[in-house]
Amino acid sequence: MAKQHPKQIDWYSVLGASPTDGLQELKQKYQKLVLLYHPDKQGLDVAPGDADQRLQQFIEVDQAWKILSNAETKREYDLQLRAQELKQSWPVDAQVFLEDMDWDSDTQSYTYGCRCGGEFIIGTEEMVEEEAIVCCDTCSLSIEIKRTA
Repeated sequence: MAKQHPKQIDWYSVLGASPTDGLQELKQKYQKLVLLYHPDKQGLDVAPGDADQRLQQFIEVDQAWKILSNAETKREYDLQLRAQELKQSWPVDAQVFLEDMDWDSDTQSYTYGCRCGGEFIIGTEEMVEEEAIVCCDTCSLSIEIKRTA
């Protein structure tokens, strides 16, 4: 996904869903909201301002479905949410610059050794912003990775 905007829309809340909901649950919630907000389903008695608001809600519901129904875009979105959550609530053990990490051309990712013996791993597609928070694959430590020194 592209660089995250300051006020990111929570696609799960648009559908009234949670990240733990399965595809079938997401689909049911999407279909229920589409029937509620679709422009063709609006009666003639709907005020123009309400019609515009419902159209905007329909567009958001449709966009949420497009992101959450596709396995790849859902995974990317979930990773963004996780990174945002980590940045807000997890203590950071250290700051590491991307150029100080080891490049693995086989997996197309950067790795950095943890003091526990595990590794911090980040793929190039996950490093879309200037910084990212990554957890160790073995313990609970996390580091902040910065793109440039």
